Amino acid sequence: MNSPSKTPTDRSRLRRMYERGGYDASTIYPILDATPMCTVAYVIDGKPYATPTIQWREGDHVYWHGSSASRMLKKSSGHQVCLTVAITDGFVMARSGMHHSINYRSAMLFGEAHKVEDADEKEAKMKTFVDGLWPGRWDMLRPVTSQELKATCILGMKIDEAASKVRTGPPADDEEDYTLPIWAGVLPVRSEFLAPVADPRNLEGVELPDHLRDFTFG
Repeated sequence: MNSPSKTPTDRSRLRRMYERGGYDASTIYPILDATPMCTVAYVIDGKPYATPTIQWREGDHVYWHGSSASRMLKKSSGHQVCLTVAITDGFVMARSGMHHSINYRSAMLFGEAHKVEDADEKEAKMKTFVDGLWPGRWDMLRPVTSQELKATCILGMKIDEAASKVRTGPPADDEEDYTLPIWAGVLPVRSEFLAPVADPRNLEGVELPDHLRDFTFG
């Protein structure tokens, strides 16, 4: 399996806090796999747009989907796009306002988007997306219809060029500020999944599947 280039270009090279950066698959892939939400940035008629959507990774490709009527998806196919993800891990509380920060994991990907045209391949991608979150769920569901496939557009992008940036640890205060009687540290942040709430129209006797009962992510 190919991986992103370890040598950044002018477009992906970090210029500030470069020591927090990474350009290899072992750093970038886990960040992509830890959150489904992303933002895809692109240009339509010379104007910039950025759209939040859901992404999933298959090997050295990343995919996202939406309506076939979506202007974003229509205009992105065959053009350069920038896909980003970001995860907040904690609020960094320092002894001065300027040194407050956030612990985070982020990744930025560049490449040319391509449209998944084949209906069988499109269905396979949808199955991978669903089962990637909830293993075994796709085969429990009503089969997807040809009209649903037609109404869904899936774009993919080979991860040839990407950069990650990660911050961890306590605040980095000015040395003289460590003598101040001010509490400093980190407020950790995590996603928490609560008990599933059943649809009131569920049929009587339908039980909660294990992939939802035991669901964890990130």
